[in-house]
Amino acid sequence: MTPFGERMRKLREERHVSLKDMAEALGVSPAYLSALEHGKRGRPGWHLIQRILAYFNIIWDEAEEVVRLARISHPRITIDTAGLSPQATELANRLADDIHRLDDAALGELLAVLETKRKKSP
Repeated sequence: MTPFGERMRKLREERHVSLKDMAEALGVSPAYLSALEHGKRGRPGWHLIQRILAYFNIIWDEAEEVVRLARISHPRITIDTAGLSPQATELANRLADDIHRLDDAALGELLAVLETKRKKSP
């Protein structure tokens, strides 16, 4: 499941909306919406995100968060390290090889390190 898919499922559950009803309202198939929630489809397009925001009547900060989650929720990513240091290439490859071995605590630690570095960058 992707961060976006997890948020969509939570929104549906909080509002007691079935997958079928939401899919019908958005003009997509229930199978597509299920695959999107489970991370078996790529991140949704801008127009679908807008329809989801309107469907749930999401505005302001919450809408920005949903858009951010969609942006970081592509389940199959490519990391281009061309022109970066050998360490960057090693990190990308090691992460690709080892991510399935990391538990949620370790993933949280890595994400916290990245967030700290992002905040310190100009």
